[in-house]
Amino acid sequence: MSKSKKGRTVLDELFAVIQSRQGADPESSHTARLFAQGNTRIAQKLGEEAVETVIEAIRKNAEGIRSESADLLYHLMVLWAANGLKPDDIWAELDRRRGLSGIEEKKRRKSG
Repeated sequence: MSKSKKGRTVLDELFAVIQSRQGADPESSHTARLFAQGNTRIAQKLGEEAVETVIEAIRKNAEGIRSESADLLYHLMVLWAANGLKPDDIWAELDRRRGLSGIEEKKRRKSG
């Protein structure tokens, strides 16, 4: 992951900007507007971006995949922030799963 001069990743910096928009005037930014519209709208936008990413993948359009993936990550991070999650929470979950096969991890979720 690319690091900035301060040692923070691009995703860290994006998340900080997203968090700074919570409670801001919805007329001042797209992110503030999403927060004002609520969790359902944020989730809907995330789904739309996921579908658009899939469409570009089916088309084998690398530029489209790149662009839509950026939109997808942005909307995912807005959803995290709206639900009180931080990237570190997600990284910790991924770390917890390290070394587990996907099949084993799904079994654990079902039994837990």
